[in-house]
Amino acid sequence: MTNEALEKTVFDLKETFCQTVLTPTNKAGWPFIIGFALVSVVLAMLSTFLGCVGLILTLWCVYFFRDPVRAVPQNKNFVISPADGRVTAVTENVPLPKELQDSTTAPSDEDSIAGEIGEYTRISIFLSVFDVHVNRIPVSGKVDKVIYRPGQFLNAGSERASIENERSSVLMKLEDGRQLAFVQIAGLVARRIINELKEGAEVTSGERFGLIRFGSRMDIYLPADVAPCVAVGQRAIGGETLLADLSKAGSPLEAQPV
Repeated sequence: MTNEALEKTVFDLKETFCQTVLTPTNKAGWPFIIGFALVSVVLAMLSTFLGCVGLILTLWCVYFFRDPVRAVPQNKNFVISPADGRVTAVTENVPLPKELQDSTTAPSDEDSIAGEIGEYTRISIFLSVFDVHVNRIPVSGKVDKVIYRPGQFLNAGSERASIENERSSVLMKLEDGRQLAFVQIAGLVARRIINELKEGAEVTSGERFGLIRFGSRMDIYLPADVAPCVAVGQRAIGGETLLADLSKAGSPLEAQPV
């Protein structure tokens, strides 16, 4: 192993240690961590090997529920990423999820999948099991609707996941009267969505509001005249990455530089 490779390995181990041990743990993770730890003790009584496996799984659980401090941009016009992950799609002219629309105007699931024209640009962020899963408010405003909808557990990267999967949708009213929505979507492994928001609440950009356990997706619906600042394939950091500037209009397909 070369000196450069050795230094990289040491750096990666140091980063993993800092993110696992020195980063605060979200309260939703403690029941799982304690459960894994107790099972590890029992396994260790049966076999040293099984005990080591249990310890590794316990450490992974601590790592999964990490809740790092983030430097939130202080600008009321900034829409920041509500989750860590990879931007998998930026889709223009889409409608809001039908549960966030009036029943008289909401499109059917089939219409949505077929490309029903809407007034929003949707940014989709995929969270792997290695990403931070604590979710944050993307922009300051007032919570207008919070609706949980049971559903399937399709691959979170598929187009139909936005329509058919279990999800928790939030519609916000901004200071200028426009609306913005964000949706927590369960995936293949995710089986529990936590959303602590209440309708009528005044919220601030960067506040923690929920969590999705074990792999998932987050969709953000921007007003159609707002150009996103991210592109497909880009990594997003929850509470820090700028998704859009509400004060700048432009074509959704012409991402503005950060």
